[in-house]
Amino acid sequence: MGTVKRLLLKRRDDISKHYNNFQLFSLTLLRILIGWHFLYEGLIKLYSSPAWSAQSYLLGSVGPFAPVFKAMANNPKLLIIINQINIWGLILIGVSLFTGFFSKLFKICAIAILLLYYFAYPPLQGILINSPVEGSYWIVNKNLIEIASIIVLYFFPTSHITGIDRFFQPRTRHHEN
Repeated sequence: MGTVKRLLLKRRDDISKHYNNFQLFSLTLLRILIGWHFLYEGLIKLYSSPAWSAQSYLLGSVGPFAPVFKAMANNPKLLIIINQINIWGLILIGVSLFTGFFSKLFKICAIAILLLYYFAYPPLQGILINSPVEGSYWIVNKNLIEIASIIVLYFFPTSHITGIDRFFQPRTRHHEN
């Protein structure tokens, strides 16, 4: 077995040995809850009537990237693609996190989509937001908190222990050095 592969397997085994049951449960629960949130948001958009569109969200965007988001909203062909990427991105991220399948890749996708949401409506002082929000935010909002949570899950993974990913991980051999 190659040195790099052996080191990666050792790292994975070391991580799982150092999780106590409460830590493993807590991290897995966090992964599942965030997965459910993404999945639910995607399914609501998929099955909404009338058909959901990101257009009003993008047109109402504020902050330094607002011109980019508004240009995207005003391009009908691009908007169709954005709508599908948003809906199916949310669904796939949700399923991945909920089940622990390909979760490392989809955690990166989750961070990317949440950053786009964050920059569409940055919670900065003096920026008036056209859409209703829950409470008053300054710099930190729900999107940023969810990004931080996913970063924690990325660096303290559980899907190789409690998710479907565990069935696709190579097993270490105890007799190898």
